[in-house]
Amino acid sequence: MTVELSDDQLLRYSRQIMLSQVDIEGQQRISASSMLIIGAGGLGNPAAMYLASAGVGRLVLVDDDVVDQTNLQRQVAFTQAQVGISKVQALAKRVLANNSEVTVETVDYRLDDSSLLAAIASVDVVLDCTDNFDSRFLINRQCWSAGVPLVSAAAIGFEGQLSVYHPGVDSSPCYQCLYGEVEAQELTCSESGVLGPVVGSQGVLQALEALKLVAKIGQPLIGRLQVFDALNHEWRMIKLRKDPECPVCGTH
Repeated sequence: MTVELSDDQLLRYSRQIMLSQVDIEGQQRISASSMLIIGAGGLGNPAAMYLASAGVGRLVLVDDDVVDQTNLQRQVAFTQAQVGISKVQALAKRVLANNSEVTVETVDYRLDDSSLLAAIASVDVVLDCTDNFDSRFLINRQCWSAGVPLVSAAAIGFEGQLSVYHPGVDSSPCYQCLYGEVEAQELTCSESGVLGPVVGSQGVLQALEALKLVAKIGQPLIGRLQVFDALNHEWRMIKLRKDPECPVCGTH
């Protein structure tokens, strides 16, 4: 679908249209795109704000939680006055205040398998901004079933991780190739803190990867895991391989 840009939109998005890799065609693709953000917390806040600012046509925000006082340290779209209200409602209000042309849909309850699959099948890109392995494994499975690319990030302590998993690319591993079920159960047994800018940086980079996918520019992080060590300000790139025995994407 081609979206005709108005004079106001050409002015609004002029700084990214000026980029030869984006140009008007790339902006039209961005404006025609739909994205699903699952998790409206430390990752979802900056991701949604940057995607809306870039002119993504439709954003679907999913989270069944409410704003808590402890969220304010890193979830920058929320204010003290919004403590106790739905996260997706608060985030939608912030997004629309910045760009009222974006269509924002909110889901303030937990999606079951079939409704999650339907939501994923209705968008071009999914951003996994959740904070637990059960949700991440489920989202990964449904993205593979629907054939929709997944931009996944995580942050804990002083470390951030980011990768793109793409069912449309034969060589792409999926999230389950990276984390085994047993290992995941061990990692979720305890909780850890996180420094606000660390999780924020990964949410911003999720928005970047999602825009690259829909605008069809650059090299998305497919088959690569980017790891950020905030304490030493070091970045590492780890090559990922598809697991042929993976129960989700393998040749089993």
